[in-house]
Amino acid sequence: MSLSGKQPKLGDLIEISRSCYQHWAIYVGNGYVVHLALPSEVAGAGVSSSKSLLANRAIVKKELLSTVVGQHKYKVNNKYDDEYEPLPPNVILQVAEALVGKEVPYSVTTKNCEHFVTILRYGVPRSDQVTDKLTTFLTTLLFGVPGLICRTVFRKMSKKQ
Repeated sequence: MSLSGKQPKLGDLIEISRSCYQHWAIYVGNGYVVHLALPSEVAGAGVSSSKSLLANRAIVKKELLSTVVGQHKYKVNNKYDDEYEPLPPNVILQVAEALVGKEVPYSVTTKNCEHFVTILRYGVPRSDQVTDKLTTFLTTLLFGVPGLICRTVFRKMSKKQ
């Protein structure tokens, strides 16, 4: 189910909310997305957070958005459009389709599903969820619960601006 109520357009980034992480895909039309999945994953599963920690390879898959989302929620989230110019939709589609079925290098910190889709959309690998999770972990480790609370409040205040 879409959280934003927005219908995806060709080349849109799709953020799928899973329990402890977000899985990312790129919309390629007619209800389909292209995304990364571990070779051992079942159809639609994407890269699960626990198994992906040790993985070093992923398969590029083209599947129905509804299959990839499953029981989870998703939203169109072209969150870097203010920083980077999106590539033309036909270029995004051509490159994404050419990669389907290929095995690609994978790293949860440097070559994950969000990096993959941002390269397709912008030509630039970005993944804020890695830096956000690492910052949260380090803040909790260094400053305990009070530090985590301050970080949460600061993030909410900065998002309102």
